[in-house]
Amino acid sequence: MQQMSEQERIDAVASHIKSIIELLGEDSGREGLVKTPVRAAKALWFLTSGYRSDADAIMEQALFEHEGSKMIVVRDIEFYSMCEHHILPFFGKVSIAYIPSDKIVGLSKLARIVNVFARRLQVQERFTAQICDEVLKTTGAKGVIVECSGEHLCMKMRGVEKQHSATVTTHYNGVFENDPALRAEFFHSLR
Repeated sequence: MQQMSEQERIDAVASHIKSIIELLGEDSGREGLVKTPVRAAKALWFLTSGYRSDADAIMEQALFEHEGSKMIVVRDIEFYSMCEHHILPFFGKVSIAYIPSDKIVGLSKLARIVNVFARRLQVQERFTAQICDEVLKTTGAKGVIVECSGEHLCMKMRGVEKQHSATVTTHYNGVFENDPALRAEFFHSLR
């Protein structure tokens, strides 16, 4: 089977969106909807760009030698993702800390890694773990901890319709596994 180009994929998604609009009972030829399938397909292509990004390559672009061993924290990195169960948005903030072994990573790369994993159909639990595991793998850190707080439109717009709910997930590895004081230091730095 021949590989489809990016534009061919976007066009195919747009065709499906047009069919969905019609199946929902709307006229896809109506003035306000004529361009909607293409706009929605381009938006979905962007919102799922994480599938076409290489997390390792992004992180490896900015690894630097470092002899220190204190905790490095980048907090409140905003993210926007799509719930894999309903294809509705969820969004919030991620905070990442790591204890370097002999390398540090450029701070902006941590935000880029958040984007790589956010721009996929996701569940927050996996998203949090993927960030944590990627930072450990590429930096060789002594330990990594990630906290993610998210608001899910699938909880707010449909189903239980709870407007003020938030979900908090954490994932950690390395030295954070067996050191409650280290975890407490991280959580204290977030407050």
